[in-house]
Amino acid sequence: MTDELASIDEVRRRFDAHDYLADEGMATAVFLTLRLGLPLLLEGEPGVGKTAAAQVLAEVLDAPLVRLQCYEGLTANEALYDWNHQRQLLAIRLAESQHQQLTEADLFSEEFLVERPILRCVRYDGPRPPVLLIDEVDRADDEFEALLLEALGEGSVTVPEIGTFTARQPPIVVLTSNRSRELHDALRRRCLYHWLDFPEPERVVAILRRTAPSASAALIESAAQFVGHVRALDLEKPPGVAEAINWVAALSALGATELVRDVVVATLGAVVKTPDDRELVLESLDSYALG
Repeated sequence: MTDELASIDEVRRRFDAHDYLADEGMATAVFLTLRLGLPLLLEGEPGVGKTAAAQVLAEVLDAPLVRLQCYEGLTANEALYDWNHQRQLLAIRLAESQHQQLTEADLFSEEFLVERPILRCVRYDGPRPPVLLIDEVDRADDEFEALLLEALGEGSVTVPEIGTFTARQPPIVVLTSNRSRELHDALRRRCLYHWLDFPEPERVVAILRRTAPSASAALIESAAQFVGHVRALDLEKPPGVAEAINWVAALSALGATELVRDVVVATLGAVVKTPDDRELVLESLDSYALG
């Protein structure tokens, strides 16, 4: 474990210095991930700070962040390794022009190996282990989960044409999920787990003061309360902390000092992301006390 984050309080203090207000649960999860060397699975609604937590962790540790963005149909070649087919083809043409014969071993060597995120972390040889962010793992297929379990469990990647690469120092792994589907129990058992809920209005205010220092205190407090009101509606995509941050930035850019209906309507696109949600929020304005 790194000396810099030798206690839960130190995790909170260092995250705070990077403007990420980690609560006790998050700080404990990060501390145990580093102490036990286990992957950390962060779940929660979009926009509550899951990806940002991994990014800040890498900054705090002064370690490289390697991100694997998951999506439906993600393959092993895109997650582990691939071959530089263009360079292989050029090598073949060059050999032919020089009347040389290339063998399969010549073409499938480290010279032509393309490191994808997992292999890049396994082969990383820096002073500190990298932070491997496997983002939105719930968007990938079941087959990818099986591949991920093998790679995380063994800390190595096998390239049949070359051999097995084993990590000198295993990466610090953070997985995020928006719960668009249930993850397999085997993957959950392999990880430490932390659920990130949308913070209380007071905590939202504290976050917004960090991220939008130019906004007035009154504007920040009323914006936090309004986002809480919007989240209580039956929306398809409730706004997260990320949307609250963007909204206050938009309000501040327009020179707003308080919430009035015209300004709210004009900037609603920073808070809600579908036409139906927009209509619900607009209807709710009739009964919401704005300045």
